Amino acid sequence: MPAEAGAAPQRDITIVGGGLAGALMAILLAQRGWSVDVFERRGDPRVEGYAGGRSINLALAERGLHALRQAGADGAVLQQAVMMRGRFVHPLHGAPNLQPYGRDDSEVIWSINRGELNIVLLDIAESHGARLHFDHALERVEFDAKLATYRNHGLEVAHPFNALVGADGAGSTLRGQMAAHVDLAERTEWLDHGYKELEIPPDARGGFRIEPNALHIWPRGHYMCIALPNDERTFTVTLFMPKDGPHPSFATVDDAEAAQALFERQFPDTLPLIPDLRRDYERNPVGSLGTLYLDRWHLDGRAVLLGDAAHAMVPFHGQGMNCAFEDCVALAGNLQREPSLADAFAAFEAGRKPDAEAIQHMALENYIEMRDLVDDPGFLLQRQLELALQQRHPDRFVPHYAMVSFMRIPYSQALRRSELQRDILVAATRGITSLEDVDWQRADAAVLATLEPLEDSPA
Repeated sequence: MPAEAGAAPQRDITIVGGGLAGALMAILLAQRGWSVDVFERRGDPRVEGYAGGRSINLALAERGLHALRQAGADGAVLQQAVMMRGRFVHPLHGAPNLQPYGRDDSEVIWSINRGELNIVLLDIAESHGARLHFDHALERVEFDAKLATYRNHGLEVAHPFNALVGADGAGSTLRGQMAAHVDLAERTEWLDHGYKELEIPPDARGGFRIEPNALHIWPRGHYMCIALPNDERTFTVTLFMPKDGPHPSFATVDDAEAAQALFERQFPDTLPLIPDLRRDYERNPVGSLGTLYLDRWHLDGRAVLLGDAAHAMVPFHGQGMNCAFEDCVALAGNLQREPSLADAFAAFEAGRKPDAEAIQHMALENYIEMRDLVDDPGFLLQRQLELALQQRHPDRFVPHYAMVSFMRIPYSQALRRSELQRDILVAATRGITSLEDVDWQRADAAVLATLEPLEDSPA
């Protein structure tokens, strides 16, 4: 088949994985006239209910929203989302307080249930003509013959393909098949902390038990709890803690009795909120947290990886899904612009890999901030100064969180600017305890000398 101008020679593609990134990728390509098949190892969640792995709620920010707008999915998704204006911090001693993410309600993030979002995207993908194949787990790939074999209800089923897009998550089977043909230099750095999920149910009147429009954090130094709101008036609570080592760790807090004692000492205000603490703690497993690095994401023009399959990260910046959705938009654009699949996949990797590595780094940094710094007086003073400098230099000094969550500048650019800004904040607050003591002339001069004017990515 002859190549179309500005497009890949054959406009048909197979997506492995029908989760969030796979479903969005299917929409973006089907909208552009591609013939799309999606193979998902689980059953159809619209029929059988969502059977996903992690149920940690997802934080939807501008990068993800932009991708959903391209897919025409933002309206349906936001109907099921809950606005989060900031971090609601619950110190062990002292009054809880809200730390806004941005300047007003135009700078917020949204809590969304993974399963509900997946179902919305699958419906839209199918409406655009994407063919969805559920209960098809990838078994093996013959890349030279361009034949993929799936297991469907115990039987092996072979399907030819033109090219494969791996959206099958951190444990990607496609990645394993690719690694037999090309050195991906795969490595995973596991965090020595894990997580366990709990739940805050609705109150007796069916409403939220605590402030709904916030991400709640109980910071305790080397461990913490967070709670994200759901549209059914519940909160998904996640306890993050070392897996092993001195108390408290999951090794020492190993049953419901120990969990009850820990929460009585360290999270006493949560006890009335989590009536099934003991049951949830016993029933729910300890999850693992890791960062996946690859030196290569593609196998010439035959296969490419995106999202968690290429660059899984820890969840502490709430950007895993947003980054994966950016991947989908970028890959769809590359497939339209480049003359061949091989060129499109190579351009996608070259363009996205530095940004994926940047947000992986920032996600690890944000864990320390959330568990250890959000109630630290020095950190809070720097946060106040950050907002003040934003007001004084709105085109140059943009807070770190705003660059990552409310803008679409490349993650790598946000990281570089954040490091420069952090140096300015540290220098300006050294030895002082109040904004009144800031040497504004010196701080302003540092901003002007260090930071170029910043423009967001185009629509």
